[in-house]
Amino acid sequence: MWHRHPELIWELSALHLSWLAAYDAEQNAAAPLGWHRDFADTRQRLREWVATSGTRLDRDRPTRQTSWPGEEAAAPVDEKAIGDRDEDFVRFVIDEVNKRKRAEDNFYAGVNPETGEVG
Repeated sequence: MWHRHPELIWELSALHLSWLAAYDAEQNAAAPLGWHRDFADTRQRLREWVATSGTRLDRDRPTRQTSWPGEEAAAPVDEKAIGDRDEDFVRFVIDEVNKRKRAEDNFYAGVNPETGEVG
């Protein structure tokens, strides 16, 4: 359920960007070895993030937040059963595409068609 947790998305995104750089045609031939060292570290962090987030194969919950002294206690979080992981991911992608399309439409709605400036 990585797609439900920003901390997992950030880690996987960083790993992907690192891979792209390491395997770039202009890169030093040893760069992929560095990527594999980083990947070993990343796997450990991903294990920690998954444990913190509480995601499992058949259920998920929002990542727990620690309340610091003086802050209000974080609201309790409930697990949600995930009956069909494939459907859950497809729904996430569709929702994300629609959200980004709305943001793009809102941006272009504020563009002056004559000047191209954002108003």
